[in-house]
This record gives sequence, structure tokens and C-alpha cells, in this order.
Amino acid sequence: MTSITETLQAVKEASRCLNRIDEPTINAVLSAVADEAERETPYLLQENRRDLDAMSPENPKYDRLMLTADRIAGIAADMRKVAALPSPLGRILSETVRPNGMKIQKVTVPFGVIGIIYEARPNVTFDVFSLCLKSGNACVLKGGSDAQYSNRAIVNLINRVLIKFGIDSNTAILLPNDREATQALLTAVDTVDLIIPRGSRNLIDFVRNHSLVPVIETGAGICHTYFDRFGDTAKGARIVFNAKTRRVSVCNALDCLLVHRDRLADLPDICRPLADKQVILYADSEAAAALQGRYPAALLQPADETHFGTEFLDYKMAVKTVSGLEEALEHIARYSSKHSECIVSEDEESCRRFVREVDAACVYCNVSTAFTDGGQFGFGAEIGISTQKLHARGPMALPELTSYKYIICGDGQTRTS
Repeated sequence: MTSITETLQAVKEASRCLNRIDEPTINAVLSAVADEAERETPYLLQENRRDLDAMSPENPKYDRLMLTADRIAGIAADMRKVAALPSPLGRILSETVRPNGMKIQKVTVPFGVIGIIYEARPNVTFDVFSLCLKSGNACVLKGGSDAQYSNRAIVNLINRVLIKFGIDSNTAILLPNDREATQALLTAVDTVDLIIPRGSRNLIDFVRNHSLVPVIETGAGICHTYFDRFGDTAKGARIVFNAKTRRVSVCNALDCLLVHRDRLADLPDICRPLADKQVILYADSEAAAALQGRYPAALLQPADETHFGTEFLDYKMAVKTVSGLEEALEHIARYSSKHSECIVSEDEESCRRFVREVDAACVYCNVSTAFTDGGQFGFGAEIGISTQKLHARGPMALPELTSYKYIICGDGQTRTS
């Protein structure tokens, strides 16, 4: 029986072979996987149903876990978009010629082997494969047990297409669901070049604290929208409703609405659409007083400290009254996960200060935080939303999955000192 260590070594060997595959072939593979996903939709939905049947529909992860025919069609479309994008490899980032005639080029190259540890999101399996292959990387997938049947079906489909094109199937592998596999991946310093966790704060913290392999943190989103003194009520209501309810289980969903004290009279109009989706509001005393009698009593709860800084992943939202922009900035600095933050304001100076001073990967002015997404940014897909600052930040797509090396060419130059 092949050990995890031997499996990861095989992936490393497969990654070296990817350097020999030309871009047209890579694009053809991605298109073929997209075609196969659409053809095999009934099978993928059947396997996904096995995972769904083991999870309560009340679980916030249920929506993330669920595949539908429309979602598979969307995944296939994203893969074709990735195939159509220019390769991120071999780009000359800088070029200089030294006085001795030696030419130095800084050129983009793959990382090599990228490990992804993620929870109940089978679409991630397709996204990771497409972005890794296009950027010349092999991928090691460590999905959660919640999506075991879905992920296995997807990886089997991918492997069939790789073999059809004469590419080593170890280019994309799925590790077992046990802790041993996780431990092996986190300590595989000789075979894995980078690990990216996607999921809850607990998952991300565990990976960061236990990995010997370099990690890029992604995923956890505690997102705020600040409705400024100069905000447009209709605009604010649309933005808050979309950011909170489009998909509550995703990391760019709104968790906390900050409202200027001078605009509390408009708070019921801003929140009214949320009642149709049965959104529970955890409001501070001032906001609760403004909403009293104008928002369903059963959905209005008093806020306490635990509701601020919580990623709800559910039809729940905190509401906090602030005295102005300064207090809003302080609240965001204290509770933000540095993912996505928004201001609703018609005042240019307020917007300018907000986007300059908020420390987050994506800062919005009069736009829903729901747009924090690689596809929405025109990247084709994403491997995650990085909330750190080294190497990558925000939606990570093809450029973020490359490193670089220096290529030095000359004509016999030697160093004398």
C-alpha cells in the first residue's frame, strides 16, 4: 500500500513534468474537464446527494456543500474562462543589463506543489485544479469528510481527463479524510511548496499553527458595512440586503452593519428588506429603539459583545450605532478579519478616508461586499481570498500562484572581486 509520503513524492515528480506541457494542451485539458463535468452532471449530483443526506439542511455549511445543475454549469464556465486567460508563466517582471554586459531577467515560475485544505465546498476542487494546472502547479487536495463523495467523484473525473491527454494523474490528487493525511501534508517540507487553507477560522488557525510548509491564509470573513451620515438610504438598503442575503454561507457575506447615530431614523428602511429573508438582527440599544415596532419583534434581539467580531454564516447580523466615521474606523480595526469592508456615503472626503484607512484586502465604497470573488474581479476563478499581506492579498488567481526566479545570461563574464 502506498504511503502518504510516497504519494506526495509522486505529486512532486508530476509537477516537474508540467514544465514540459505547452499552453495549448493545458487549455485543452481545462476545456475537456469542463465538458466532462457538464456531461457527468447527473453522476456528480448523485454523489453530492450522498454528502448532503449526511448533513442537516440547517447547518450553515449545507449551502456551500450543495451542487446543482446550474452551479456545475457555472463551474464549467469558470474553467473555460481560466483556459482563455493568458498564461501567468514566463512573464518578464524586470530586465536589466549590467555594465559588464550580463543580462538579468526576473521571470514568473510555478510554485511546484500546492496543498489545499478545505471544508465542505466541492466547487473548490474544480477551482483549485483549474488554477493550479493553468499556473503549472500540481495540487494536493485535502477536503473534509462532509464532502468526501463529491470530491472523490470530481477528482476521478479530472484524473480520467488527465490520463486521456497523457498527463500524470498525480498532477491532482485527493488525500484521505483522516488526521494522518493532514499531518503528513502539513509537514511535507521536501515535497509541498505551499499550503492554502480554506474554511473556518478554526481550520485556518490550526493550519497556520501546525504547518511546517509556508501557508497563505484565506477564507474567514468578518465583514462590515458602515452607513455614513451622508449615505443614500435606498442605495444602503440594496447594498446591505445583497451583502447579507445573497449567500449567507460565504466569506464575503455581511456580518455587522454600522450606522451613524444621525441616521438612525433611516435604519428601519435600510433593514426592512432583510425581514423577508427572516434575518435576525442583534442590535445595540440605540439601534433596537429605532427598529422597535418597525422590524419584526421575533427577529430583533439585543446585541452583546459576542455578536461583534462574529462571522455568522447564517441569516443573522449585528447592528451597531456609531457617532461618526472615526468610531466606525475604530470598530472595524478592532473586529475586522481584514477581508472585505464597505462604506455607504455620498461624501467624497468620508469615502476617501475610509478606503485609505481601513486595513482590509478589499475595501468598498457604495458597493456590496458580495463582489469579493475572483470571478467577479475578472480572474476567471479564485483559489481563495487571502487576508494576509505577504505575497498575495484579496482574491488569489493565476498571478498569485506563481513565484519567480532570476535568469542570468552572458558571454563568459567572471567576477573578479
